[in-house]
Amino acid sequence: MAASFPPDREADLVTFSANFGAKINATPVLFGLSAAQATAYGLLQVAFVNAYNIGQADATRSPMNLSLKNQAKHNLIASLRLLGGIVQRFPATTNAMRLDLGLPQRMQRASIPAPSGIPFIEVKSVSGRTASLRLIDGANPTRRGLPSGVSGVSIFSFVGATAPADLSDWKFEGNAGRTKLNVVFPPTVTSGATVWFTAYWFNPRKQNGTASIPISTNLPGGSVSMAA
Repeated sequence: MAASFPPDREADLVTFSANFGAKINATPVLFGLSAAQATAYGLLQVAFVNAYNIGQADATRSPMNLSLKNQAKHNLIASLRLLGGIVQRFPATTNAMRLDLGLPQRMQRASIPAPSGIPFIEVKSVSGRTASLRLIDGANPTRRGLPSGVSGVSIFSFVGATAPADLSDWKFEGNAGRTKLNVVFPPTVTSGATVWFTAYWFNPRKQNGTASIPISTNLPGGSVSMAA
């Protein structure tokens, strides 16, 4: 594979462009190209090679011929970059095919799986109608911050004596990119009411993990209890 695409040295470009042209003209559809695109490229490649040879020969080397060679080179490189980009983006193109053409290989991003861990919710304090929460990595309780591969947490609340089993019955309080956050309950929630919290981690692709075990507390104004 060439050190750069297209090659910097003109002698390398002659060899590179010939290989590229031979491959795409033989099976253009295989690389996501049309026969017309491959043919047009072939004409530019031949024009450059001819101009290059004339410009290199002592008998024909002149400012005019060098200028013609440079223009032919410019046209060829523009076509190479255009067609190379199409080949790179074509879904059926493999890295082996790119290597055969002399194109840079595409690095495959390692997929980030959905979070496997489950957060633990700690109610740090309740003041008025504001509950201050801390999310803890259940797999590594001493860790500060979000677990590896996690970009945030989704938090839910529920007001009532018993936490519902279906997450759709909970109120979505929002997403956060940190492990310490506050949940503020509206004035319609009575003092002393039992409130519940659950949460799950999500990754950069917004894939979520498993919801945590619900934990409850009481707003001020009634008997306070903690349960998990």
